[in-house]
Amino acid sequence: MIDTIFALATPPGRGAIAVLRLSGPGVEAALTALGATRLKPRMASVRDLSHAGDHIDQALVLRFVAPNSYTGEDAAELHLHGGRAVVEAASRTLIALGLRPADPGEFTRRAFQNGRMDLAQAEAVADLIDAETSAQAKQALGQLDGKLSETYAGFRRDLLHALALVEAEIDFPDEEVPDNLARTAGPVLDRLGADLRSAVDTGRRGERVRDGYRIVLIGETNAGKSSLFNALVAREAAIVTPIAGTTRDVLDADLVIGGYAVTLSDTAGLRDSDDPVEAEGVRRARLRAEQADLRVWVRAPGDPDGVAAAYVKDDDLIVATKSDLCAGSADGEYDTLAVSIVTGAGLAELREWIAARLARDLSGADFPAVTQERHRLRLLEALESVDAARAALNVAPEMAGDDLRRASDAVARVTGAIGVEDILGEVFSTFCIGK
Repeated sequence: MIDTIFALATPPGRGAIAVLRLSGPGVEAALTALGATRLKPRMASVRDLSHAGDHIDQALVLRFVAPNSYTGEDAAELHLHGGRAVVEAASRTLIALGLRPADPGEFTRRAFQNGRMDLAQAEAVADLIDAETSAQAKQALGQLDGKLSETYAGFRRDLLHALALVEAEIDFPDEEVPDNLARTAGPVLDRLGADLRSAVDTGRRGERVRDGYRIVLIGETNAGKSSLFNALVAREAAIVTPIAGTTRDVLDADLVIGGYAVTLSDTAGLRDSDDPVEAEGVRRARLRAEQADLRVWVRAPGDPDGVAAAYVKDDDLIVATKSDLCAGSADGEYDTLAVSIVTGAGLAELREWIAARLARDLSGADFPAVTQERHRLRLLEALESVDAARAALNVAPEMAGDDLRRASDAVARVTGAIGVEDILGEVFSTFCIGK
């Protein structure tokens, strides 16, 4: 028998109210035992809660009848006064009535198991709870509303259609089906392969919105990286001295620019050094730069090109420090902006430039952002299988069918299952097999 569970849905500690959520087949009996009777579904009612002669609280109680609840089960909410003693008394009573404390994520897990949401939507719940920026919240809400799932459902339909064509030729050779039926799946697979490639190509976008866009300050020693780092994070986070090589390790700070979460990194100055500690710092700086979504190369005006120049790429931004504002100035083929940490000139323009880059990299794609590494890996598996199926379609339909089933399994691991009955249903409805 399925347990009836409960959990505190509001932060622990002193507060105006505390909400206990209940879900499972024993909810109705628990409410009756507490004295919360004659409740109309989905309507809040004030009830005096008590048990075994002990008064617990006067609470606002809501009752939800399956399947019209978050979990798809009978459920309830007890809106208690927020004192710790009240919450503990209510919790002890619920345990005495046979309920158990819920495991982490168990309410959402039950919602998935009862068909209230798919896996992608369940993951969006966690992302929405953790959202700290408007972009993170918007992305999570879109996923929770089913935008990403709708896209995967389109992949599912294409896979079912292609697999139905292949299976019809293999399993019903004596029925009235067209010759070389499997080959007609070619255009479907071509379109599906293009859609999957588009999804994979933009797969890092959603992860960067959720986890934070990585910006790395890098350049020669004494170029002003740490001063610029402190100016951008608006606090004295990095030590600044006139001594070259002061920064020895990578220093990270989280901030929000243009509504997007950003992880900004200050790094050791790039130069050849016999000091093993500084050399390790330089190695880490180069590694972090390779992993960055955006590299900001910091250089002092008049400094000759040194070790750092060999690592500059076309999509990097060059910031010239220790100078008056020269917005829009060019340095060869690279974007360049002049700033002054002392006067603050150019810092607002730098933030605007970074915000524009964030908007360019993290928004505006047609395909809904893949938000989890798990999704991206499954899409890669599906793409590889679709490509293999396309190659085998004209020569070995049986092998193509196996590849399409593997692609179906990969997509199913993101949102749900694709069963044999789905495939046969598509075959029979499309081709009137066995008439």
